[in-house]
Amino acid sequence: MSNAISKFAAVLLAVVVMYIYPAAEASQRQDDLARIVVYNAVTQFVDAVRNKGYISPVMYEQFLEEIQATGNEFDVQMEHLHKKYHPEYIDAADPGTFQNKFSTVYDGYYTSDIMDHIFPNTTVAKDDESRIYKLTAGDFFKVTVKNVNRTAGTVMFDFVTGALTGEAAVIAFPYGGMVLNEDY
Repeated sequence: MSNAISKFAAVLLAVVVMYIYPAAEASQRQDDLARIVVYNAVTQFVDAVRNKGYISPVMYEQFLEEIQATGNEFDVQMEHLHKKYHPEYIDAADPGTFQNKFSTVYDGYYTSDIMDHIFPNTTVAKDDESRIYKLTAGDFFKVTVKNVNRTAGTVMFDFVTGALTGEAAVIAFPYGGMVLNEDY
């Protein structure tokens, strides 16, 4: 009887070593490659926006194609902080009370605002000038990308460990900076 148990344990260990562990490692490498692809796509997109000073529908669609090539689903959030200067007065109705200083204010425009501009509910062509979302030098632009699905590495990790890791994003990249140029 103990001989049968040891043979069963040996076969079980062989299956784990020969099939499950390599599959788990391959899944982890797939997640690593997806992270690299998403990181490169996010940095290239944000840097292009910062250097050109605008977002076009073609730029955004190419960015989405690059990150979706990983086979994962992503939540893409964009943030544009438009820089404005406001003069400071003691009494705003009296121009003679100007304090000789300005305050800096940032107006925030987010994903829904940007998407409404570059993808309006009209039949305007993709390359039409009206669909370009323009930013100004000195503004800030940021993109945050998070996966919303369970990646292959997460599924295999949960299988091997018997755990349920939940909804935490495995692939998440925030990236942004100041707009440097207005090339429109």
